[in-house]
Amino acid sequence: MIDRLASMFRIEDLRKKILFTLLVVVIYRVGSFIILPYVDYAAVQKSLTQENSGLLSYFALLAGGGLRNLALFALGIMPYITASIIMQLLGEIVPKLKAWKDEGQDGQKKTTQLTRYVTIFLALLQAAVLVSQLNQGRLFNQNFDQGSSAITTFLLPNMNTWKFLMIIITLVAGTAMIMWLGELITQRGIGNGMSIIIFASVASSVPFQFQAVWTQGGTFKFFVITIIGIGMIAGVVFIESGQRRIPVQFAKRVVGRKMMGGQSSYIPIKVNTAGVVPVIFAQSLLVFPALLAGLIGNQGISKFIERNFINGQSWWYMLAEVGLIMAFAYFYTYITFNPAQQADIIRKQGGYIPGIKPGLETEKYFARILNRITLPGAMTIAFIAGLPIAVTILWKIQQFPFGGVSMLILVSVALETMKQIDSQMSLRNYEGFLSK
Repeated sequence: MIDRLASMFRIEDLRKKILFTLLVVVIYRVGSFIILPYVDYAAVQKSLTQENSGLLSYFALLAGGGLRNLALFALGIMPYITASIIMQLLGEIVPKLKAWKDEGQDGQKKTTQLTRYVTIFLALLQAAVLVSQLNQGRLFNQNFDQGSSAITTFLLPNMNTWKFLMIIITLVAGTAMIMWLGELITQRGIGNGMSIIIFASVASSVPFQFQAVWTQGGTFKFFVITIIGIGMIAGVVFIESGQRRIPVQFAKRVVGRKMMGGQSSYIPIKVNTAGVVPVIFAQSLLVFPALLAGLIGNQGISKFIERNFINGQSWWYMLAEVGLIMAFAYFYTYITFNPAQQADIIRKQGGYIPGIKPGLETEKYFARILNRITLPGAMTIAFIAGLPIAVTILWKIQQFPFGGVSMLILVSVALETMKQIDSQMSLRNYEGFLSK
């Protein structure tokens, strides 16, 4: 392992990419501690010592502590994730967006630019709702009582329209900067920028969650949860590594004066083709009930949302998350691996699957394989995401350091990043970390 680490830093190009990525992550983490304007820092620190659940802990995972500190990056990466969901949904419906997909790199640039605009718009909405909730005393306490309002009075003293707008502008600027940092990592660093940002956010909360479990659950529960966590890590690695290889045979054809084709290959279909995306999508959608709880006029619906969705520790919340993960797993798998498109590509290249006719039969074959292989993958990630919620409900603890969302994000992003590092090392004839 030490030799492979040394080999990684011997490659000048790879070393620069890794160091640049680490620098950007450090900048991101610093931004999570820069307090918003007009916020009382001493009151924030006092509130951090209290047992906060509710909307604060609900958002804190993907915000990397920025929300907990009421900092510049309080919104985290959530507006961008939500914008990506919207664009991918619209990409299957709106003809113009479908046409952009067929334009290749130019179309991708247009889609990326539109996603940025949607991100800024959503950041404006989320920032306005967030500051409004904070101003009404609904951020730091699940029970909207006078005590929470008293905390708000110190956090946002003498709130007026100018201060309200300045805080919103600052939050939106922070989201735009996170988006820029993520793109910098993708272009000049190692790995997917947005995934690395999410990884840094989630990893920063793990020590706090360990401490909370030790304090609330005691030694026995702490070690049981640790064992469960290790098992979950093994499960995530196993499901992320599993794939089915579809054999493809290419017919011989004459191109100019050369005989081409006649070779055998395969198409790998992962058990969990969608990766961690369904979990992130589900979490992003479950944010909206928490945001709208205080805006709904019906008291019965509002209280139901507050009781079952804001703290993320109820059976209703677990069922909603599991259902959304299953749905998004199938949805995103079919976006990533389109059976009709893949069948058409194979046909144009003069290939065929042994025993399957090219064209419609190949498309049906791909669809059947996807339906079968996606089910165990979707069930596994749904189980991993739902198990920690069930444990927190049954044992009545507030934190789970190996939470399903955290575990899937950490392991999936780490594996993908290590694969990219391995590919860079193999090009220079070095042995990678994942090599046997």
